[in-house]
Amino acid sequence: MCGIVAYVGEQDALPIIIKGLKRLEYRGYDSAGVALLNDNGLSVYKKKGKVSELENSLLDNPHLNSKIGIGHTRWATHGEPNDANAHPHYSSTENFAMIHNGIIENYEVLKTDLLNKGYVFHSETDSEVFINFIEDIHKNNDCTLEEAVRLALHKVVGAYAIVIMSKEEPDTLIAARKGSPLVIGVGENEYFLASDATPIIEYTNQVVYLDDYEIAVIRNNKLQIKTIENVETNPYINQLEMELEAIEKGGYEHFMLKEINEQPRSIADCMRGRLDAQNGRLIVGGLRDYINKFQNADRIIITACGTSWHAGLVAEYLFEEFARIPVEVEYASEFRYRNPVINEGDFVIAISQSGETADTLAAIELAKSKGATIFGVCNVVGSSIARATHAGSYTHAGPEIGVASTKAFTAQISVLTMMALMLGYQRGTLSETKYIQLLSELEAIPSKVEKALLLNEQIEKISEQYKDARNFLYLGRGYNFPVALEGALKLKEISYIHAEGYPAAEMKHGPIALIDEEMPVVFIATKDSSYEKVVSNIQEVKARKGKIIAVVTEGDTSVKAMADHVIEIPHAHEALVPLISVVPLQLLSYHIAVMRGCNVDQPRNLAKSVTVE
Repeated sequence: MCGIVAYVGEQDALPIIIKGLKRLEYRGYDSAGVALLNDNGLSVYKKKGKVSELENSLLDNPHLNSKIGIGHTRWATHGEPNDANAHPHYSSTENFAMIHNGIIENYEVLKTDLLNKGYVFHSETDSEVFINFIEDIHKNNDCTLEEAVRLALHKVVGAYAIVIMSKEEPDTLIAARKGSPLVIGVGENEYFLASDATPIIEYTNQVVYLDDYEIAVIRNNKLQIKTIENVETNPYINQLEMELEAIEKGGYEHFMLKEINEQPRSIADCMRGRLDAQNGRLIVGGLRDYINKFQNADRIIITACGTSWHAGLVAEYLFEEFARIPVEVEYASEFRYRNPVINEGDFVIAISQSGETADTLAAIELAKSKGATIFGVCNVVGSSIARATHAGSYTHAGPEIGVASTKAFTAQISVLTMMALMLGYQRGTLSETKYIQLLSELEAIPSKVEKALLLNEQIEKISEQYKDARNFLYLGRGYNFPVALEGALKLKEISYIHAEGYPAAEMKHGPIALIDEEMPVVFIATKDSSYEKVVSNIQEVKARKGKIIAVVTEGDTSVKAMADHVIEIPHAHEALVPLISVVPLQLLSYHIAVMRGCNVDQPRNLAKSVTVE
């Protein structure tokens, strides 16, 4: 959840760390801090609030030149956001400083033991306990800091990505990870460490992804990696394909708006090299070695969280319609706690934008232990889920910086649609004629999304009328039911307006009691197999004087006669409509949030990558 950055080399560390923290602020923005080591000793500077507030507090400080440093931007887990709970944390002697992303589950036991030994704590965090536990081992075992870290990692329970500096070793950084991501950038006579590659790409495209239970030691301009069992490993250097421009706003006011508008390109990138409609070819490379298991699966289980879970719900319709295999869509956060029935014949699809979602990783490990085949769908190359699964496909959506996911959702659906079509064709449950037709329709989706984006000005005007609403309902049927859930989630996330998504027919089973002349109701009412039923539901809302905002197929006149506002999107096969119908809902949420003065890219209490349970 938090963002961590570190640097050691020949440049001034502070500007690199501050810039890196700003790029990682989507991971947490409750507080920020840095630790620097120079002739004045090991100094920690931290501040409640955003990275810019930390930066401003350091402007007139003459003691900041350093060739080594660590930085952190926090999403609070233990202890409220304040200066004391911000990272980095000193050890009790102030010889060591540490930044930490994750949660130490047994910190209370460790803290009690340390308190009994006379340690004093200045924060409420588990992280301060962690660094003092390391120092205690260092002191009582008369061992090196590196060895103390290794011994400590055998005792702590939970998730962590840590980087430690020592006053005793002014050219050394020690890092370790389990369950939280950590990337090491390899430059010329310099190293960069970060939670992801966004702070690194400006300086080098050579990176090492640290694996769970590995410790990295950068000393005397050399990188050494060992396991916590003290076995040295050979670091594999990956080449980053990310472009610096992809993590800049590119003239847009917010990353979210940029990412909404990138969807024609991100969907096309997702299909590039996989889909050739003209020649009737569809290849999802990640399935190549597991296609037999996929075809013969007894059941498909999809596990995900948040927006990715909604993409999984769309996939449930796709797989069952085209491949005729039963599908279950599970919240990853609940999956392993209800003792699920998993068999060797099950094919598990794990979906995550970041590839680091802790609950989804836990679900993967459980399913693997039961012998199921695990397939990952994620966006970030080299992420934990990409490495934990048997096989997988990247969405190729490009970096998504806005906390509220947009282009990742449509990219995930694009991959899952291709998988469903490929599976249905290979199983013979989808005729060749239908298969070719759907490939052509799928290939046309980017241009139709581009057309939907032209509705931005109309949606902005609608947003003006409803920005002060206290509640929204989102209703859809069939493939558009998950879109209703996603539309409601987007509005909640960034505008803080209460919103609920329902299958349109379920409205009569309770939510209809909420409808009055103050209630905006958003219908996804495109021309499909449930269209007539949705029109009936619209009439029921109209009879109760609800305010109707309807997303319809171009040329629709029936709904137009009933709705207060109609947003017309291009026609598409109903299985592909979610890729288009979600776009107006993203824009509606965006404009309402902006008009309410909300921080669109960094909504309160949220972080982009949920790496703790």
